[in-house]
Amino acid sequence: MNTKSKELYKEGQKHLVGAVNSPVRAFNSVGGNPLFMERAKGSKIYDVDGNEYIDLVLSYGPMIIGHGNESVLKAVQHQVEKGFTFGASTENEIILAEMVCNAFPGMDKVRFVNSGTEAILSAIRLARAYTGKNHIVKFAGCYHGHSDALLVAAGSGLATLSIPGSAGVPNDAVKNTLIAEYNNIDSVKKHIAECDDIAAVFIEPIAGNMGVVIPSDEFIKELREITKQAGILLVVDEVMTGFRSKFGGAQELLGIEADITCLGKVVGGGFPVGAYGARNEIMNMVSPLGPMYQAGTLSGNPVAMAAGISTLSELKAQNPYDKFNAQAETIEKALLAAAETNGIDLTVNRFGSMINPFFSAKKITNFTEAQECDTDKFTKFFWGLIENGVYIPPSQFEAWFLCSVLSNEDMNKIVAAINKAMALAK
Repeated sequence: MNTKSKELYKEGQKHLVGAVNSPVRAFNSVGGNPLFMERAKGSKIYDVDGNEYIDLVLSYGPMIIGHGNESVLKAVQHQVEKGFTFGASTENEIILAEMVCNAFPGMDKVRFVNSGTEAILSAIRLARAYTGKNHIVKFAGCYHGHSDALLVAAGSGLATLSIPGSAGVPNDAVKNTLIAEYNNIDSVKKHIAECDDIAAVFIEPIAGNMGVVIPSDEFIKELREITKQAGILLVVDEVMTGFRSKFGGAQELLGIEADITCLGKVVGGGFPVGAYGARNEIMNMVSPLGPMYQAGTLSGNPVAMAAGISTLSELKAQNPYDKFNAQAETIEKALLAAAETNGIDLTVNRFGSMINPFFSAKKITNFTEAQECDTDKFTKFFWGLIENGVYIPPSQFEAWFLCSVLSNEDMNKIVAAINKAMALAK
């Protein structure tokens, strides 16, 4: 039952746009009434009607050590008592910066901001400032926040000039953005051959907003090589993947090193934090050391810094990455077995603590293939999981996330829920 959620959804539409503050929360892609949440603890989240769910959304990633971790809670409470925000520097900014830089080879300095979107739009400006060039390349299906230059859709070809992906984005805002196809290195080479004004290529090392899509080893390593040869910066968006597959970034596991890395999610421990970092010669372009201006009154907010330090400290001590791989493998096997039992075409992609089933017979390697999935079956499956106490993102094209406090009992419930929900998806 979700009586109170229905009431709040109706009430929320009076003064909130669609009763939400972020579109995916409206459940448009799965229909039905969106759920309103009241509280969370450990691996569980509870809606306003008192329903309990095993949480595989985890605020889209940051709650990697579970909700309400006692150490993080104490760190936040301690900081709140001292002050919410000062508009001045604090020691914790230095501590968290060192932790982040030490976790990413090639990162000497970092600048904290307030969201992944802000980190990315700052990285665009930094790449242009450092190279003196204007064009950027992004991959269809990779989401880098809602800044104008990267909120674009691909045109008719695999590698083409972009068109705005949202009303209110003028053509001039995206005229310097080029679209390539994920896992297709030729689409990148074509841009490099035809344009000598490319400042940077932006990529999610593991795509998470067309579902979990993994780059081939050949593609990602050649991408690093050809950008380096052409003097083009490689900007790796680890807002979602940072600290989720290892204590550091996915790029290291993939055998590449970014010129600029963008972060968020886990780094804030549940509070609004983003970050971008690079080697000294690039970061020294940023004000007050250099001519590229970027500022923010709440950047490095002391409460968020305290949460981030405590979260990363706990995560490093727990080192749950082998556990994540084993649990993701268990979920993958359960998904594939349930699909086979019910005669449903399904493929599963996973990387570390990120996993996603695609209702498709083919392996998904890019956005075009992801869009061919059977979203009607996903919708039935989604509501089947909700009815059986498992909360996943309300979209075929969003990653599921695991947290370190998922118990054996939780895993058994997830497997049982998958079996019941898959039967409803037929």
